[in-house]
Amino acid sequence: MVASRGHAAFAAIVLGCSLVLTGCEAGGSGPSPTPGFSSGYETPAPTGVAPLRGTTIPAGSLDHSAVSAKIDNHPDARPQVGLERTDLLFEELVEGGLTRYVGVWQSDIPDLLGPVRSIRPMDPDIISPLGGIVCYSGGQQRFVALMRSTPVYNAVHGQSDTAATFFRTPDRAAPHNVLVKAKELLVEHGDIAAPQQQFAYALDAQSSTAAKEGSPTARIDYVFSAAMRGSWTWDPAKLAFLREQGRGPDLDASGAQLSATNVVVIRVGVVNDGGVPKTVLGGSGEAWVSSGGATVHATWSKGAAADPIRLVDDRGFSIRLAAGNTWIELVPTSGSVAFVGPA
Repeated sequence: MVASRGHAAFAAIVLGCSLVLTGCEAGGSGPSPTPGFSSGYETPAPTGVAPLRGTTIPAGSLDHSAVSAKIDNHPDARPQVGLERTDLLFEELVEGGLTRYVGVWQSDIPDLLGPVRSIRPMDPDIISPLGGIVCYSGGQQRFVALMRSTPVYNAVHGQSDTAATFFRTPDRAAPHNVLVKAKELLVEHGDIAAPQQQFAYALDAQSSTAAKEGSPTARIDYVFSAAMRGSWTWDPAKLAFLREQGRGPDLDASGAQLSATNVVVIRVGVVNDGGVPKTVLGGSGEAWVSSGGATVHATWSKGAAADPIRLVDDRGFSIRLAAGNTWIELVPTSGSVAFVGPA
């Protein structure tokens, strides 16, 4: 009797399950589907690094060449056009104790830059590692030949290939008035590759080698010659050094004071090349790197003309600049440099 009740109970369970399954199939509705899971996470767009500034950029956004230019620094050429947008800027000694610049633009190409002047014998060593395009107004034939022998496209004022992109502005007196339509020039040479990274970079000023390991620096004073001296003053609010030369602030075309995230002072020998001062930018020597309101002592070195300048600290480790623009002061060993701490 017990066994019969057990079999009956088991049969009822089986029958019930069958009815449930049959009902599911017959009704066709079944249980409600589980909603799809979404975390809300979106894959970030790929990024890269601006090769001459070290800042983070959208990947592929700077796949174009650098534009370098020999920029006038005569008092009659100031304020220059586009200097505030350079990635790199080299200041070098020229005749009469004056200086000129090699400005380099890649991450932020201005509509206009200048005024451009003639090439000098040290410029091939400065510009060769960057590749790209170099703009200038001419020069002694031997120096022009040196520049043309490099892997850099020479855009020279007065030539047929620059007729549409170089012009003399009526706002300034010659010879300080040759400007370049930089964006248009870049479009004309869109097949030239982007430059290689020249220096090592930290993510920000506080992570740079100088800020982490250097001495606090409120002011940098430098002397190229009796006729040319200048200074950089640290501005904590702007996280940048502000430039002065002559008797006051050095201003851009909009009236703002020129500034630099990094100031690199390189002591160089200068020789007389047929009456023209030539900065010797090969071998090695003493240097200082200032970032984030501090300065670290360094050694610079450069091998072949196409090699970039290398900066290492006193232990031999590569120095990391702060991400941002950099001015390189090529101060002659006959000149001087001084670093002043906070008051």
